[in-house]
Amino acid sequence: MENTKLKELTARLYDEGLEKGRVEADRLVADAKAEAEKILADAKAEAAKIVKDAQTKAADTAKNSMTEISLAGKQALAKIKAEISELIIAKSVNASVSAATVDAQFVKQLLLAVAGAWNNGSKVDLKALLPAALEAEFSKVFEASAAQLLSAGIEVGYSKDVRNGFKVGEKDGGYYISFTDESFAALMQEYLREKISKLLFA
Repeated sequence: MENTKLKELTARLYDEGLEKGRVEADRLVADAKAEAEKILADAKAEAAKIVKDAQTKAADTAKNSMTEISLAGKQALAKIKAEISELIIAKSVNASVSAATVDAQFVKQLLLAVAGAWNNGSKVDLKALLPAALEAEFSKVFEASAAQLLSAGIEVGYSKDVRNGFKVGEKDGGYYISFTDESFAALMQEYLREKISKLLFA
């Protein structure tokens, strides 16, 4: 009888211990499962944040790249326009100026205009120096209009130092103002730069 009671007690203790172990095991499994779900949720959230940050950075990089490309394109276009304008001006002005400054009639008219503007139109006593290389050609025109030049107060001379265009200064004044191909071209280029740009690119 005592043996039976002992067996029953032992069996009951065993069952209770087993039940407690099962409950504890279930709790541990549930805790582990909850922890695993939390880790997975955190990992997904972190991954989503990384993807979003990468997309934002990629969008910013693309936007900045497009801005840089657009700016570079505008700068390149402006440079090309400027170079085209300069080429057109150089082609049209340089040849025309060179031709004009060896045209004796044109130079004569320029000299008369300079004399008229010198000292606001008051009487002048000027000396013009022309290229010695063009003396024969210029002499024909200037001899025919010597009286006109002299009445304007201009004496014409020739110098090897003048290669193109001409120099004008007051007689015995010690200084001359040069009207070279380069100075005429620079003046014309400045005047034409805006006009050509508007014609080509407006």
